[in-house]
Amino acid sequence: MENNQPRRFAIATHPSQPDIAGSARDLAERLIGLGAEHADVYTIYQPELRQAVGQGEVDVLIALGGDGTMLRAGHLVAPTGVPVLGINRGRFGFLMEIGEEDCGERMQQLLQGDYRLEKRMMLRSVHRRGTEQLGEWHVLNDVVVCRGQYVRPIQVRASLDGYLLASYVADGLIAATATGSTAYALAVNGPIMPPELRNILIVPVAPHLSVDRSIILAEGAHVTLTVNTNHEAVLSADGQPPVILRDGDEVEVCASDYTINFVRFQDKGYFYRNLHKYMEQNPIAGTLK
Repeated sequence: MENNQPRRFAIATHPSQPDIAGSARDLAERLIGLGAEHADVYTIYQPELRQAVGQGEVDVLIALGGDGTMLRAGHLVAPTGVPVLGINRGRFGFLMEIGEEDCGERMQQLLQGDYRLEKRMMLRSVHRRGTEQLGEWHVLNDVVVCRGQYVRPIQVRASLDGYLLASYVADGLIAATATGSTAYALAVNGPIMPPELRNILIVPVAPHLSVDRSIILAEGAHVTLTVNTNHEAVLSADGQPPVILRDGDEVEVCASDYTINFVRFQDKGYFYRNLHKYMEQNPIAGTLK
């Protein structure tokens, strides 16, 4: 599929991985050598990067690192529609498109416009306490409502479009996108969903004598998670720092208006090939014999 030929690039790394900075500079020089107008290197949280993306100075954002870097890059570009390309330098790299060893050929393809864009759904999550809105997040993977530091289950009531869907006594409840179905939801035996689907996945975490099945909802669904607990509960959006929830707090989840465009060079069957590779060996746990 032919796309506009990008010429302006930003390369983002995570500040917790300073050893990657040299690779980012090398990549920038390679892009300039191939004809790029500019290829600037940032860490993912730099205000200058957000400004460059927001002002339309970037055609493609390249995330160099692991899935965490890719998530933050996705959050950054989602409001603008700037495509993001993931180059894996992390341990897992489920969201990443290529490894560093592929950069030579793939960067040429990128500047020639020889790639496709894969649209990924996001979720919008709102934290409410009574009539007050306390926070809002747009996430690529998932929204998790779960117990805090006390090792006791919490009660969570899930309502769909205003009607009771299910009540849970569990360590937590995950609301995930198809992208997030291969993240935390997968670890608690949720189903694997193809990335192009625009459904909302609900998965309980360690349910105790309550509903123990995952539920897949339509894209247009609005889910409200109401917390009932006499101890600490928290909300985590795409693994960001937890937000304390009180008894009676609500977390509303629905499809976001934002969509993230992933740069892809591989055919659409790549997802299932990668599944086989990752299921056979989890790099976080070390080499499995």
